Amino acid sequence: MACPWWRVGFGACLLKRQLSRGPSVIGWEKGVILGLSRSIYSATGKWTKEYTLQTRKDVEKWWHRRIREQPSSLSETDLTVKWPPADPSGGVMGEVVMGDDPENLSGEQDVQKSKPKFYVLSMFPYPSGKLHMGHVRVYTLSDTIARFQKMRGMQVINPMGWDAFGLPAENAAIERNLHPESWTQSNIKHMRKQLDHLGLWFSWDREVTTCLPDYYRWTQHLFIKLYEAGLAYQKEALVNWDPVDQTVLANEQVDEHGCSWRSGAKVEQKYLRQWFIKTTAYAKAMKDALADLPEWYGIRGMQAHWIGDCVGCHLDFTLKVDGQATGEKLTAYTASPEAIYGASHVAISPSHRLLHGHSGLKEALQKALVPGRDCLTPVMAVNMLTQQEVPVVITASADFEGSLDSKIGIPSTSSEDRMLAHALGLPYSEVIETLPDGTERLSHSAEFTGMSRQDAFLALTQKAREKRVGGDVTSDKLKDWLISRQRYWGTPIPIVHCPACGPVPVPLEDLPVTLPSITAFTGKGGSPLATATEWVNCSCPRCKGAARRETDTMDTFVDSAWYYFRYTDPQNPHSPFDAASADYWMPVDLYIGGKEHAVMHLFYARFFSHFCHDQNMVKHREPFRKLLAQGLIKGQTFRLPSGQYLQREEVDLTGSVPVHARTRAQVEVTWEKMSKSRHNGVDPEEVVQQYGLDTIRLYLLFAAPPEKDILWDVKTDALPGVLRWQQRLWALATRFIEARTSGKAPQPQLLSQEQKAEARRLWEYKNAVISQVTGHFTEDLSLNSAVSQLMGLTAALMQASQSVVHHSPEFEDALGALVVMAAPMAPHIASELWAGLALVPTKLCAHYAWDTDVLLQAWPAVDPQFLQQPDVVQMVVLINNKACGKVPVPQQVAQDQDKVRELVLQSELGARLLQGRSIKKAFLSPRTALISFLVQE
Repeated sequence: MACPWWRVGFGACLLKRQLSRGPSVIGWEKGVILGLSRSIYSATGKWTKEYTLQTRKDVEKWWHRRIREQPSSLSETDLTVKWPPADPSGGVMGEVVMGDDPENLSGEQDVQKSKPKFYVLSMFPYPSGKLHMGHVRVYTLSDTIARFQKMRGMQVINPMGWDAFGLPAENAAIERNLHPESWTQSNIKHMRKQLDHLGLWFSWDREVTTCLPDYYRWTQHLFIKLYEAGLAYQKEALVNWDPVDQTVLANEQVDEHGCSWRSGAKVEQKYLRQWFIKTTAYAKAMKDALADLPEWYGIRGMQAHWIGDCVGCHLDFTLKVDGQATGEKLTAYTASPEAIYGASHVAISPSHRLLHGHSGLKEALQKALVPGRDCLTPVMAVNMLTQQEVPVVITASADFEGSLDSKIGIPSTSSEDRMLAHALGLPYSEVIETLPDGTERLSHSAEFTGMSRQDAFLALTQKAREKRVGGDVTSDKLKDWLISRQRYWGTPIPIVHCPACGPVPVPLEDLPVTLPSITAFTGKGGSPLATATEWVNCSCPRCKGAARRETDTMDTFVDSAWYYFRYTDPQNPHSPFDAASADYWMPVDLYIGGKEHAVMHLFYARFFSHFCHDQNMVKHREPFRKLLAQGLIKGQTFRLPSGQYLQREEVDLTGSVPVHARTRAQVEVTWEKMSKSRHNGVDPEEVVQQYGLDTIRLYLLFAAPPEKDILWDVKTDALPGVLRWQQRLWALATRFIEARTSGKAPQPQLLSQEQKAEARRLWEYKNAVISQVTGHFTEDLSLNSAVSQLMGLTAALMQASQSVVHHSPEFEDALGALVVMAAPMAPHIASELWAGLALVPTKLCAHYAWDTDVLLQAWPAVDPQFLQQPDVVQMVVLINNKACGKVPVPQQVAQDQDKVRELVLQSELGARLLQGRSIKKAFLSPRTALISFLVQE
């Protein structure tokens, strides 16, 4: 039931509120336009017949801010009415106030956890300073689906934030003499305005920014939890080293020739001590959990491939030389951990860090190395689980291709290991015994002797995990996650290095470890944080002695690996998020983002979610129920054989082959991802100015299925198609308004039997479209098909007779449903159309809240009568694409093409029109009761 204030002046109330707030800024900061438009009903009270370019502009000017400020739902508890003194003009106006704040019109209400929820999330952007068309596409998708779910009565969040740490900000500091923070905050401010100008609905009160201490405090908190669980550790790893600037380079700072982007020096590979997160500990759990994600279409396979076959584990060894412990450790992989008591050696590759890093064993290992040969070394490896000692062998085997650089040699399970052990004279025990029935069991394996290989595998890996000496079941291709970055603009790693205590985590109560203020950025030397001596030098949290802070910062993928949790409880000052809030909103119902993030980002996000589940922070293990990996928007490119990209103006397209206008060199024309360097991008601001918000939204939704790429070409059918559809919607509403405001009240009893049958067909068509469009929104997300279905309903309504338009409740119902279903996709024109429909004096359909805006309507439901399957279906018969009549067919066989074909042939119609004719093909429609015959003329 609508609130009383809607019934006493909806339009007047909105108008007063807008005028009281002054001018409304519309467009892309091109000017300030008053919240009045000269040619539309909402402003003038008179309906305009023609949907001209000016009408479209006026509609969007009028509705832009009003839509952004609408409450998300209407209920007696959400709204109160503050009645002002009588209006001087004699009218009565009411002002809507939500809660205690008259400005709280963002759409976010207090969470009512008894209501069903829908959490739609689009991947948050890096604040580069300017939106591109890819952003517009992904946020149009999330906005459309969020509006749809709100209309279905769901409690919806569609949050937005900023993945704000990262290398570009630091580069800007170097190039422009700006501090990364000021550059980032300026970009966020500008992009926030751009998003607002696009008319997008976001839960802005849940906004997060990863570079702010109130966010990265909790990133540090989670890191310490990982450290305490043995899942964060340090070891040496290769980095890109610029020998001139004496600094570490990210991969993107090394050009295609292997040279530094800044100094031009040839980049070297250097070993530095780096921080890792042990993602391999969750490899098998994450691989197995993919089976519980049926709606990760196409992505499950990519995730499974990234993880690999989880058939083995790593085990830890300490290293000795001449019987003396060295204090160093080695981790090696085996696909047969159950046979570990039969190990003969640990093999390392010639490129292993022990031969090239800062290890004290480097000299002894390099002395033993003979390139191209398997070399026995004086280093012994002591298995930390079994206490067995085996020699370290440098092997020339090609088995180290991929991620492995060390593995355990077990002759009982590998012919290659057996050959190497025999060649080097290495002793070993046979630990696999084959029984007469062909099953295998362990022997000479301590407490595992007598177990089957499968049982021993499970028992031994569990024991290793309990002792924290390995045992996590993983693949031979998956690596742990290197998160160290020798950068300033990132989350500081909350570790203090103490000469007496070693690495010590910062106490949780002392978080956040904030970034120090650094003003000089040169891009040279080691980590910029190392220059902040007052910040670096500190006291050890454990022994209170002199210590030094960790000067590496975290990979920005760490910040984005848990942000979806923070959105559920973004202002929590006591923990990363409240379990109850996370349990209500999680998992994310629909996660939308680019295909390029389908592997690494999703893997890291899933890892954090599994870890938080095991820490009893959330009850759901997987973070995302359904994924939509949307395609790219590609622009046309023109490229010379040299690889140089040309602007369109530099290409002569008049001949049969495109050529460079100046040199006449032949030009290759392709479609590629939009970018400045390829000269094929389009500015969202310009296209919105030219075509309007609703037109661009509809184009992005209609041009291709969401998962497919869009080739940006406004000359194709897609853009003219959505422009024509808007004009037809307007013409349809105009026809209805003129009929109903002609002075004659609608009288359904005046309809003839033929007109009632026509109205019945519209009713059936409406229900079929509601069913299909709802399915596209909730199941396959083919919003392009949803637009197409609404275009079809529009065409059917356009063909209605004048009497049906005037007197039929079915027409009114179908038109209302059409505008309501169009609203999430084209909210501005739908809002104006609804305002126009609401003006007609007599309504025949009471189930619509005509005095409230279209975006606050309930999503149309299929009428129960339509869902009742009839005993007999009237099957439409087409012969050579011409309708020839109907044949009654039992419902139970209506989907069986062969049986329907025979029944039609046996009918009076079939005997009259098909008997004796050569039938080339019969086709039964899968969606409607229709069979089409193609016959020889």
